Amino acid sequence: MSRRLRVALVFGGRSGEHEVSVVSARSVAAALDRERYELVPMAIDRAGLWADPTTATRVLAESGAKPDQVIPFTGSTRLDLRLLDGSTDVVIPILHGPYGEDGTIQGLCEMLDLPFVGCSLAASAVTMDKVLSKRVLAQAGLPTPRFVAVTAAEWMRQRSAAAARCAELPLPLFVKPARLGSSVGISKIHDSGALAAAMDQALAYDDLVIVEEGIPGREIEVAVLSGDPPFASVPGEIVPGHEFYNYADKYLDNACQLLAPAPLASGQVEEAKRLALAAFAALSCDGMARVDFLLDQRDGRFLVNELNSIPGFTPISMFPRLLGLSGVPYPELLERLIALALDRHARRRRFAEAALRPLGERAR
Repeated sequence: MSRRLRVALVFGGRSGEHEVSVVSARSVAAALDRERYELVPMAIDRAGLWADPTTATRVLAESGAKPDQVIPFTGSTRLDLRLLDGSTDVVIPILHGPYGEDGTIQGLCEMLDLPFVGCSLAASAVTMDKVLSKRVLAQAGLPTPRFVAVTAAEWMRQRSAAAARCAELPLPLFVKPARLGSSVGISKIHDSGALAAAMDQALAYDDLVIVEEGIPGREIEVAVLSGDPPFASVPGEIVPGHEFYNYADKYLDNACQLLAPAPLASGQVEEAKRLALAAFAALSCDGMARVDFLLDQRDGRFLVNELNSIPGFTPISMFPRLLGLSGVPYPELLERLIALALDRHARRRRFAEAALRPLGERAR
């Protein structure tokens, strides 16, 4: 009997989405086929320190199914040495937000020559940055909401000019940290007088803020999984229980409705899938991503809002749920993601080995 693959499940992290990451990791651990894979939990605390193996295992076992039920823990080392000593075969990074979803853990895996699940370093970094990703999407001709980018330095030194640029967008406005997720630090404002407080809140999480026009309509999501060709799931719909789909809606009070599949006409379903695959390609994603849309009620157009390169894997998350409805159940999803990671690593290793050959031999 062949040896089980050792799967490093990395979770927690230095992010406002720390607790969400732990809950996602619990779901992944529960769905992973233990006959095929040996789970190697690796936990990172809020300060960026990696916990010992016993603590990592305990956090997964004792935390609840909601972010407010995650037990606190403290790490003790700068890096889990099991990533260096051959104790792992593949890494599943379930790190939402900065220092994980933004290309940092992907770069670490590249440096250590370890296969990892999900998007590459570059795609992870771009999709994490709402400003940069929207610029790339617009360059590719994909429709997105209008937006203004404001840096912390600009807000401090040229506040009037920055506010004037924001005022060119129609109310209501969404004010968001540019490189965070799970609706952390987001405000929806209906009056220009509320802009300053919303900016201050967003700047508490990031030094780059994106201010977007509020689109009247519906929130639609599509899961995309790499393949030949890539596969787009049936769309789902978020019906917020609050004024917008905020952190409490997503993880705490169950006030929102998650409609899967979304009640859409067949033509709308195909258009959402087409745009999801186009956005996935435009941002050079591979492995997986969740593509979030706004369906504008004024003209019926889908607008690409953002892509998540490490989408939620919690029990209520749309990414695994939509793929399950599309014929890819949770355990199979993890198997396919691991297989994609191993295949990409093998391809990249061949390229790296070719680059090491003497210059005169490379053209042969």
